[in-house]
This record gives sequence, structure tokens and C-alpha cells, in this order.
Amino acid sequence: MSERSSSPSVGIRTLQILIVVAVSLVTFGALTLPIGLRPSTPPLDVGQVAPYDLQAPSELEYVSEIRTEEARSAAESAVPPIYTSPDPAIARQQIDRLRTTLQVITSIRDDHTIPFDDKKASLAALSDVRLDIETIDYLLAIPTTRWDSTQQEALRVLELVSRRAIHEDTVDATKNNLASLVSLTLSEQQAALVSELASAFIVPNSFYSEELTQAAKQSAREAVQPVVQTYKTGETVVPGGEIITPADMEALRLLGLVSTGQRLEDIAGAAVLTIVCVVFVPLYFSRRKRAPMINDMRSLLVMAFVFMIFLVGARLVTNRTLAPYAYPLQAAGLLLVTLFGLDAGVVISIPLSLLAAYGLSNTFDLTPYYLLSSLVGILVLGAARRFWGFLRAGFAIMISGIAVIFAYRFPVIPTDWLGAVQLAGAIAFSGLASASIALLLQYILAQTLGLTTSLQLLDISRPDSPLLQFFLRNAPGTYQHSLQVANLAEQAAEKIGADPLLTRVGAQFHDVGKSLNPTFFIENQLPGSVDKHHDIPPEEAAATIIRHVTDGVKLARKHRLPRRLEDFMLEHHGTLITRYQYNQALEAAGGDAGKVDIENFRYPGPRPRSRETALLMLADAVEARARAERPSTDDDLRALVRSVVDIVQKNNQLDDTLVTLRDLNLIAESFVTTLRGTYHPRIQYPKPAVEDQTIPAKQ
Repeated sequence: MSERSSSPSVGIRTLQILIVVAVSLVTFGALTLPIGLRPSTPPLDVGQVAPYDLQAPSELEYVSEIRTEEARSAAESAVPPIYTSPDPAIARQQIDRLRTTLQVITSIRDDHTIPFDDKKASLAALSDVRLDIETIDYLLAIPTTRWDSTQQEALRVLELVSRRAIHEDTVDATKNNLASLVSLTLSEQQAALVSELASAFIVPNSFYSEELTQAAKQSAREAVQPVVQTYKTGETVVPGGEIITPADMEALRLLGLVSTGQRLEDIAGAAVLTIVCVVFVPLYFSRRKRAPMINDMRSLLVMAFVFMIFLVGARLVTNRTLAPYAYPLQAAGLLLVTLFGLDAGVVISIPLSLLAAYGLSNTFDLTPYYLLSSLVGILVLGAARRFWGFLRAGFAIMISGIAVIFAYRFPVIPTDWLGAVQLAGAIAFSGLASASIALLLQYILAQTLGLTTSLQLLDISRPDSPLLQFFLRNAPGTYQHSLQVANLAEQAAEKIGADPLLTRVGAQFHDVGKSLNPTFFIENQLPGSVDKHHDIPPEEAAATIIRHVTDGVKLARKHRLPRRLEDFMLEHHGTLITRYQYNQALEAAGGDAGKVDIENFRYPGPRPRSRETALLMLADAVEARARAERPSTDDDLRALVRSVVDIVQKNNQLDDTLVTLRDLNLIAESFVTTLRGTYHPRIQYPKPAVEDQTIPAKQ
């Protein structure tokens, strides 16, 4: 629950460092491109096209470091990964585990004192192997002779497979090929049972050896002899029209055919600006602990990709007169605001604007134009919840851009009316293009990468959306409960600075999985109907209840909901247990907790990993308790809310979130305020002693 508990993992921290390094290199490369700093006299460089045939002015023989390294790298890349030999100890261990499991199954089969249903439950609860219901029925029905042959075949198949090398990435393939190893003398059902039993005990027994692989690669590198390159006088080094490779550039340098390129001052200035901007962005986000995108791998990659694409694109149009003003750089800020919020848009737009205009002849008017028009567009766009918001942002970019150019360019550089009109047209194009590009890309990225946008949330939360209609028709009670939870969570989200829209929509869909089995849940049962919970074992009831979490995820994927909403379905119960069914099981076991496996009653989780899903967990529990207990006073409401918060904290469900104690107090007060309006006392109107004759009776 503390800030420390949600610090980024080592993997995320490594990814953050790698992204910073990659963005730094791309940024420095973009700033030092000759097309940006020396457009009139571009020197020869790697990747450029030779303007004419480049011929050797004299004879040359040298050891080519580039070609030698390329040959060594090719030899190194050709070395396949090397794995250790199959470990027989692992094979023996797994065979022993299978033999033990088979003995347990046999003892259950042969015990005639155990009822059939209890045998099925015992087989279903095996820890080492998960058997399907159909498999269990068949296993209990087959004769002893067939079962004995099945056991022997399962042990034989597992031993045969374990003698081969099983890598971590080939476990599934090995399991899929088990059927081909089963004896053809067995029936199809027996063969399937053998495969199912043996596959549960297939584990990797051969592991990737970094040491052996690196040694082999090093040997391959050392076996490559240095490459000697020779040129005769007049020999063509690079034909005109062909791209210059690093090996060509090496030869051109040694032959004295390469110009000196950029000045040291240019490179130093680009390096310093790159370092400042690269330090600025991580430093800002390090002070914003509640920016979830910095700890999400997909979000980090998208932000870095957007930054680099727009920066490189801006640097490619810098040698034109009007193109830099027409280039829609502002779309980057609008897009990031839509995907990740205001902070991301603003903090990325600042260095992007500074870098895009660096080192140009018009940098002193292009820089404020990019910067101020981007920030104005971002602020006008706001929460990006309407199409018209993008259109307004486009017009704001256009108007602010023209104003900036009028203030910074016209007083310094005399411009005729035709030039002014062309410049204004380029800026107008930039504003409208930025809005259009941001609107299009946010939709494409949201659909392809599973990112969540406000427009997308508003669209799927409309009452006429297909999944909500399905939810309402099949589970109206749960649907109404979800609306109440959404109201509670949304109000609390506003209090603590979380995302209210995401919280509300996530709450609307969090219990949608119940619509696949609505009558099993009490809020959808009609008065006087039979409660299905009383007719089945507590374990089965708990499994059915817990299944609504995974059923919700299936429906979400079927209807292509944003992946972020799956977190609300999976995390709103965290890793808590179905307490009512667990208590029933304890009572049936005579109070002996050792006879009851508590894991059969535990939700799969994970625990809430964001403030929004933490709010949902609290709001869901509070609404359910309030609906059941009907508190009548503020003190009762406050005690109820505090009880829920204490239970959630006691079970460590908030340890992976950034919810603070101050947030919990604000959440509790918000819940009390909202519930007060729902459960306030109502006037009991007395029944009239005599029917009012002035009101006509319904016909």
C-alpha cells in the first residue's frame, strides 16, 4: 500500500534504462544528420547514396576491421544455442511423482467405502495432475486390468520422453507429441488418458548454457582470419547511385575520399542538448510517482516510438522553406495526451519541440512555434473525450502558431504578403493534420496494442453497447449492482486524483462474467426461488462463483474490450477467499481446518495493481455490505466502510498499489457521502383510511 511497495521491478527498470539509451542514440543521430545541419554540402556518410563513381586514387592494401568484424559476427551468429545434457535426476523425480500419483488414484478407485461423487471430487483435487470431468468419469469406470495397463503405459511413455532433451521452450511441443508414443494396442480413450497423465509430469530437463554457447561463439570468432582488402589505382570503390556501407566508408577514409563532415562544435552542442532533454523526461516522471505509464512496458515503448518517429520526421524536412511549419509535430503531444494523459503529452512535447528545431537557420522562430502551439493544443484538447475536442485542438494549434510566427518571425525577417499567406497556409495545414493524425493513431494504437483511450471508454460504456445489453438482459440484478459500484468508485476516484472515467467503466464491466450463469448469484434470483448453493458442495459453489472472474475476461476478449478493463475483472476480488463457502466447508469438516483446502476457495487474483482497481475492490465490497445490512445512520455507514477497508488491508490486498493512508481516508469519506444519498431514511406515508374519490380508478 505504500509508495515503496509498488516500485518498478528489475525488468521494468532495465527496460527504462534501455529505452533512455535508445532514445538518446536516435536523438543524437537525428540532430547530427548532415541534412539537418549542413543541407547545402552533405558529406559522404554510411547509408547515403554515392553521388558518382568513387575511384581509388592510389593502390591500397589493408586489413579491413569492418569486413573482419562482419565475418566474425556472421560466424558468431551462426552458432546455435547450446544446451546441457538431459538430467536423469529430473526424469527419475518426475517418474516417481507420476508413480505416486497413480498409486493415489488407484487407492481412490479401489476404496469402496468412498461414495462415487467423493471419488470424483478427490480425483479433481489432485495437486500434481488436473483431470477433466470426462477423464475422471472414464478413469473410475474402466476395469482394473485396463487401468493397470494404462498405468504401465503412462510410466513407459514418460520414461521414454524423459530420455530426450526437453528444453523450456519445447515443453508444449513435447506434450503435444505424446499421443504418437502411446502403444497402438490401447483404445483411443486409454491413449488419451495416458497422454493426460504423462503430460502433467513433463518438465524441462535440458537448459540453455550461456557459458557453453559463449565459448562456442568465441571459438567461431577466433577461427575467422583477418580480411585483407586491396584496391588498384582507378578501381571503383563505390559505384554512383549505390548506398555507402560501413566497409566502403572505411576504404574511403583510408583513401582520403571522405570530407571532414561536421564541426566539433555542432556535435558537442547536439550531444549536450540530447543529454539535457534525456535527463529532463525521466527526472520529471521520477517526481510523479503516480504516473502508471512509466512502469508499463507497452506504454514506455509506445511513448519512445512516438517520440522518435516524430523527431526523425521533423529532421528530414528541415531543408525546406515551408515544410517545417507544415510538419504536424504537434500531433505527438495530442496523441500522448489521448493515450497516457496530460502529463505525458506536456513533458514529451517540450524536449521534442526543442530538438526538432535545433541547429537550423530559423530555429529562433521555429522552436517557440513548435513549443507553444503544441502546449496550447494539448490544453485545449483536455481529456479527449469528444471528436470535437480534436477539431478544437487543431484550430487552437493553427491560431496560436500563426500568432507565434507573427511575433517571432515577421519583426526579424521581412516577408511579403504572398509569403505570409503561404506560411499561414502551412501552419493551418499543420494544425488540422495534427488533430487528424492524433485522432486516427489513437484509434489504431488502442485497437492493435490494447491501449485505453477516453473515446474508447465512452463508446463501450454507452447503455446500448452489445456487451452491456447482454449483461442487462441476462443478469439485471448484477447490472444494477455494477452501476451502484461504478457511482461509488467514480466519486472516490475524483477525490484521490485517480482516473474517474476508467474507474467507472471498469466498475461497470467488472462482474460481467456473472451474466453467463446469472441465477447462481443471489442478486439475480427471484424471491422464493431455490438457492442453488444449497444443493452442491461448498467447493463446487466456490468454483462456480470464482469462475465469474475468468468468464468476464472471456467476454471482454470476445467483445474486444480494452485490455486494461481485464484488470478490473481479475483484480476486484484480488486473492481473497469466498468466505461463506469456506465456512460451510469448515462446518462440514467439523471445524478442522486441516481437512479443508483453503486454496479451493481463493480467487485467482492478482491483487489490485493500480489505484483504480483498488477502488473497485473497496467499492464492490462496501456496496454489497451496505445492500445486505441497510445501515440507517452515518455512524453505521462509516463503521461499515471502515470495516471493509480494514479487512482488505488485513489481507494485504493493497500492497501492490500506490494507495496511501490519506487516500483511504478520502475514499472512506467519499463512500459514506455517496451511500448516504442511497440509504437515507425515507418517510413512511400512512395509508388513507378512505379512498380519495377525486382520483378516478384505473380502467
